[in-house]
Amino acid sequence: MPPIVLASASPRRAELLTQLGVTYTVAPADIDETPRNGESPADYVVRMAQEKAQACSQSRGFLGDGELVLGSDTSVVLGDQILGKPADTDDAVAMLKRLSGRSHRVMTAVALLGRNQSWHTLVTTEVHFRTLADEEIHAYVQTGEPLDKAGGYGIQGKGGVFVDEIHGSYSAVVGLPLTETAGLLSDAGYPVWRLWSGAGC
Repeated sequence: MPPIVLASASPRRAELLTQLGVTYTVAPADIDETPRNGESPADYVVRMAQEKAQACSQSRGFLGDGELVLGSDTSVVLGDQILGKPADTDDAVAMLKRLSGRSHRVMTAVALLGRNQSWHTLVTTEVHFRTLADEEIHAYVQTGEPLDKAGGYGIQGKGGVFVDEIHGSYSAVVGLPLTETAGLLSDAGYPVWRLWSGAGC
């Protein structure tokens, strides 16, 4: 099988694909990530994953037999509002104060694009933050970790100390749901377990 093309610059998604045992190349997609008027968070996240895969495929030209492009998108949703990456440190502080002591949803979509077929899935995880003190919010923001993270925190980093409860997929909150991604790859004829035994796909 040719290597999978990962349409993302996220090191976290790359690490999770490595965890699956998948061989891949990285080719980030540059798309407009502005939500459409009236677009639901679920529809937005799925569209972003699909458009990333499509943009990457188009930039590479014709897909060969068996070649797969994987796009993914993660959004933090509070109520019905999508919390993207903070614009600056003040924005990060404001986001964390809003999340403090409350539950929010993390939606991660995965889109897989082949030569003549496509697959996608959406995973929603509920995350609850304990009540945060202003001092720890400011200390966390000063680490710089929140600035490139949707919702202003990284559960796999220092931000994990804010989470006191999670219902759903931890890996989806990090950026790529392992179970569902492996399922999509299997549907596309790429069962990852064969890679573990050295049998190939």
